[in-house]
Amino acid sequence: MGTHSELMSVGTPLAGAGTPASSEAWQAAFAAALPYQEFLARHGTADQRARWDAFHARVTLTSEQGKLLAGFVRRMPVLVLAGAWCGDCVNQCPIFAHFAAASAAIDLRFLDRDARPDIAAHLKVCGGQRVPVAAFFSEDFTPVLFYGDRTLAAYRSAAAAQIGTSCSTGIVPPPGEQIAAVTQDWLDQFERVQLILRLSGRLRQLHGD
Repeated sequence: MGTHSELMSVGTPLAGAGTPASSEAWQAAFAAALPYQEFLARHGTADQRARWDAFHARVTLTSEQGKLLAGFVRRMPVLVLAGAWCGDCVNQCPIFAHFAAASAAIDLRFLDRDARPDIAAHLKVCGGQRVPVAAFFSEDFTPVLFYGDRTLAAYRSAAAAQIGTSCSTGIVPPPGEQIAAVTQDWLDQFERVQLILRLSGRLRQLHGD
């Protein structure tokens, strides 16, 4: 990996974090991102990929959740800033892969936080570059929602356990009930964005529905 200055000087579609990025800049960032498995193959070690695979196998969608996702009709690009090493990503990003598999409307891509600091600078949480952060866009890459790094259910669990770190190791997955709660938290955000897109006057004029 190159130095920080080298990374900033090569391919920086979102350079200048103090200025809102244009739709064209976000589209360029999305084009540089990778599908789920390609992201893991490029950025994850064998051990990290095994952890992601193990958690992916523990995630299940209810029939109602699957039906909801299958009913999405408006294309929804979702750019996830992540790190294969990050426990919070291990315990959340595979959920997004399940959503994308259930919905043809979800176009899901991943970017490594440390490999693209120019993009990460636009997706800070509380002033820090935490991961994962999901950036939701309309089909023409107008930003709709930035959401991360943990859902409410995950933060409640962390607070109850008095965990002070912002990112766990991911070695011990959360209990099954916690997985279901976090999955629903994230699904609420995906549904919210889909409804924003469906009810957008601009997009309804374009699509006629």
